Amino acid sequence: MSQTYTQIQKQIATLAREAEELKRREVGGVVAKIKQAIAVYGLTASDLGLGGKRVQKARAAKSPKKSGNGKYKPSIKYRDSAGNTWVGRGPRPQWLRDALAAGKRLEDFAVR
Repeated sequence: MSQTYTQIQKQIATLAREAEELKRREVGGVVAKIKQAIAVYGLTASDLGLGGKRVQKARAAKSPKKSGNGKYKPSIKYRDSAGNTWVGRGPRPQWLRDALAAGKRLEDFAVR
């Protein structure tokens, strides 16, 4: 007996729902295994290839590094809640000038 297009579409939808439910159940176990491996091996986000810009910015703020040409790379001195940064050299960036014009103080953005 041959099935109609509509019957097959219903089967596809049912199988898709079942697959999604199985995936949801399995994800919990996978996440637990990943967390355990991270704890055992002391893995970081960059070890896992998750070192996006935010992670790299945070890492740059913690330890001064040399840039590719061998010169000293200064640490970040000022940061706002949006993640904008300034090392305190050169002209003040626009985000900082705008905040200062709005009544904020330079000390409000100091990285401690």
